[in-house]
Amino acid sequence: MFTLKAYAPDDAARWDAVVEQSRNGNLLHRRGYMDYHVDRFTDCSLIVERNGEAVAVLPASRKNGTVSSHGGLTYAGLIMTRAVRTEWTLEVLERIGQHYRALGVERLVYKAVPHVFHAYPADEDLYALHRLGARLTRRDVSSVIALREPFAFADGRRRAVDKARRSAIRLQPASDLADFHALLTEVLRSRYEVAPTHSLAELRLLQGRFPRQIVLHEAREGDALLAGALVYDFGRAVHTQYLAASEAGRECNALNLLLAELIEHTYADRHYFSFGVSTEQEGRVLNGGLITQKEYFGARAVVHDFYEWVL
Repeated sequence: MFTLKAYAPDDAARWDAVVEQSRNGNLLHRRGYMDYHVDRFTDCSLIVERNGEAVAVLPASRKNGTVSSHGGLTYAGLIMTRAVRTEWTLEVLERIGQHYRALGVERLVYKAVPHVFHAYPADEDLYALHRLGARLTRRDVSSVIALREPFAFADGRRRAVDKARRSAIRLQPASDLADFHALLTEVLRSRYEVAPTHSLAELRLLQGRFPRQIVLHEAREGDALLAGALVYDFGRAVHTQYLAASEAGRECNALNLLLAELIEHTYADRHYFSFGVSTEQEGRVLNGGLITQKEYFGARAVVHDFYEWVL
């Protein structure tokens, strides 16, 4: 009933059509996004067909004896259309295991898509992984606001936002990423001694490919950039891929004001507002200060789970 096809560049349009129709895929799983760093990973993605029709895709990359879904993505797993049922998923994952085993792969690291990014329930894969003996090996904690449920900013956060609203800060969408990337780079270097995951050239490439889904929002006073938020718009959910504020921006609560505007106005009609993970060292360490800042906006925990399936 089911066949597996190794992905090839000629399949890009067919792949994207499955993601577009899926219950659990989004911008991250489009080939135009995945392939911006194709030179860094050995792709071994699969297209799942039923009677010749593509019904699911598996973003995947290989490093030595391990396949990951996908090495360059925060989460992926089996991206399924609404047609795929539980019994089908069991058979599909069994076939995927057989396929990779025949290629000499020893294990599959499966990065499940968190439920808040599902357009419709899609946990069939987690049940199938359980049946096949996969085990949970890593759990990161993200922070998400359920925008259609009651939520509230902490009192101190609300006062900071109200004070910032009385200032001369100007909020606006922006098209040029250069100033924001420079600010982000400086903040990450000075605070954490790391660099942004994406270079300026990579962000410009991705924004050029997805201009309506990768959007920069800025807070400025005069010509000075005080804070910025690069938002990935997934439709039902939005995600702050990068946040940064200058020292002057922190003093005048520019980022708090910008986030409040995005949460309460710009994206208020969505289902979820995601701030991203606050864990380090593969989930073993919680950055308490970072997650507290997100929780002051009313966000609460959603986990990002990683499974290991020994083939």
